[in-house]
Amino acid sequence: MTVPLHIEAVGSGPPLVLLHGWGLHSGLWGPLVPRLARRRRVYAVDLPGHGHSPAVEPFALDTVAAAVADAVDGAVGDAPGGGDAPLAVLGWSFGGLVAMQWALTRPRRIGKLLLVCTTPRFAAAADWPHAMAPATLRQFADELAVAYRHTLQRFLALQVHGSERGRAALAAMRHELFARGEAAPAGLAHALDTLIDADLRARVPSLALPALVIAGTRDALAPAAASEWVVRALPDARYAPIAGAGHAPFLSHPDAFAAAVEGFLDGG
Repeated sequence: MTVPLHIEAVGSGPPLVLLHGWGLHSGLWGPLVPRLARRRRVYAVDLPGHGHSPAVEPFALDTVAAAVADAVDGAVGDAPGGGDAPLAVLGWSFGGLVAMQWALTRPRRIGKLLLVCTTPRFAAAADWPHAMAPATLRQFADELAVAYRHTLQRFLALQVHGSERGRAALAAMRHELFARGEAAPAGLAHALDTLIDADLRARVPSLALPALVIAGTRDALAPAAASEWVVRALPDARYAPIAGAGHAPFLSHPDAFAAAVEGFLDGG
């Protein structure tokens, strides 16, 4: 059964799917959507348990990716000129994990993959230093139940830590954070557990499709070193570091970000 996810579609042309990060919703893409929609049909998805979308049970990376894939297929099929044309999928942060899982399980559906400030593993390990300590990430999960709003606000601050123009990016995220109501704390906790436990490193080399990997050089949540690892592991990838950006370069450096995305999608 297809989960009725909230998807906002605008523009016309080849399909482009946008997947946001943990704790947020698709409204965060803001001015980027109309810019990208000038030459393509943009589908901005609220991930399960976020924004206006219901959660999935059980909440796991494979069930989330399957719910997104099915919902997008329905939305694309209903659009004029829709059908089975390969999708371009842009995943930011947790949305990048979902995008990778989607591409791994339905490789013929996705034609291009854009991975933004994401990583195959968000939690550090002995053989993976390019990440945050698991205890730091789990602390957010523990605090959600007792200080929901404060915990989400603190997570936003972490995303712009050290970034140039970080104040503007943080203001934009805070403005959108609760614009679609409050997600259930239990659902967000399950999503955070999924983010912490996921490890796609062994499967990344099998993603044999054109990919663009965008990194913020000052990203504290998904360090640029993780993106560099992804570029080396992927068979067909190009790298687009955005100097001075933190975890949300589409907010802090919108022109550089849009230029990288459009150049890749247009084949430049």
